[in-house]
Amino acid sequence: MPAPKKTARRSLLVTSAVLSSLALAAPVAVAAPKPSDSPSASASPSVTPPASMSSVGGARLGRPGTQVNLASGVPVLPKDVSARSWIVADAESGDVLAAHNAHWRLAPASTLKMLFADTLLPKFPSDTKHKVVPADLAGIGAGSSMVGIKEEETYTVHDLWLGVFLRSGNDAVHVLSAMNGGVENTVKAMNEHAEELQALDTHVVSPDGYDAEGQVSSAYDLTLFARSGMQKKDFREYASTVRAKFPGQTKKGKKGKKTRESFEIQNTNRLLAGDSDVPVYQGIAGVKNGNTTNAGATFTGVAERGGKVLLVTVMNPEKPEHNEVYKETARLFDWGFKAAGKVQPVGELVPPKGAAQAKPGANPSGEAGGSGDGGSGTTGTGSKPVAGAPAADGSSGIGIALGITGGVLVLLAGAAFLVNRRWPLPDLVRRRTRP
Repeated sequence: MPAPKKTARRSLLVTSAVLSSLALAAPVAVAAPKPSDSPSASASPSVTPPASMSSVGGARLGRPGTQVNLASGVPVLPKDVSARSWIVADAESGDVLAAHNAHWRLAPASTLKMLFADTLLPKFPSDTKHKVVPADLAGIGAGSSMVGIKEEETYTVHDLWLGVFLRSGNDAVHVLSAMNGGVENTVKAMNEHAEELQALDTHVVSPDGYDAEGQVSSAYDLTLFARSGMQKKDFREYASTVRAKFPGQTKKGKKGKKTRESFEIQNTNRLLAGDSDVPVYQGIAGVKNGNTTNAGATFTGVAERGGKVLLVTVMNPEKPEHNEVYKETARLFDWGFKAAGKVQPVGELVPPKGAAQAKPGANPSGEAGGSGDGGSGTTGTGSKPVAGAPAADGSSGIGIALGITGGVLVLLAGAAFLVNRRWPLPDLVRRRTRP
């Protein structure tokens, strides 16, 4: 029998009786063995996932193989998905619609930058300026993706986050880490935040996601990071920016006059920016991609269609095709939008440990650094945030109300994570015609 359809807008007020029953039914967060127990965790994974994985979010999510409740009226999963691990989840309710090796600990690559951003964004107002010194750029891995930061140049925090989100710049990550007390301090903060989010598969060694011994995450945890990050206004706006201007190097003219021009950077998320063999996905609004030797290609995306908002994470497709991670993500999105409201979930995205109660009528923006505009990411001159292509129902993918993911953290009577509200995005991130 198909699952009963849930209403698109749930009431924010839930009776204590319902909450109590949810608390009793909530799955216990049980982690798999710590990464330190597996010293080769960051090396190329085996062909098969471990027999025992975490059961955070539900027992079925800890089982190897594909987990889905197929029934009459539920579309069949796409057959051409080769990823070692993937997950399709409802961003608002937290329901996991289907998953494949969801808790398999794998190298995350730059998708780990979602955790980096979710951890550090609140710490610095977007207009904070920082002059880069050589020590800020020390320790960047060979072959790292870079946005082009130069020593002795001054950048705003806004500039640096554009470099992180659009170009996946490890140089920008290291500068922000230096501002945060250094790489070691930042790694510690990221691991603590992962634990708070109940992302127990994750162990951070390098804040930029560069391959490192013992550095692992999972499709489940990456989805938690995206869901948490997308509740922050500035995170949403950076994640939805397709192209922006980035400061270049200061040069002296013939008369000694100093000039500093900017250059354009474009988001490397192909479902957001498009590519020769990958069209912009209808309703896409972020989030983050990655690719390293150990991780292969990884990607977490969020998209909205017909009032439904989904999160999809894909890790390490085995097919060697160009842009395969985006193609497989698009297929899973397509399935998820068709299956939403019909398929019984196989688990859930758990709430953070300290989820706070949200009050009706409140306006929690999740803004960073206490700046007046909330450190709203793409407010700088030259930024061109785009929400991707219109959704199938004619609405702008991010334009309707993507504040979403997770909507609001609600913890009533210590019971459950109830997502009941959509946060409208400001006009700034509504879809615009790209130049």
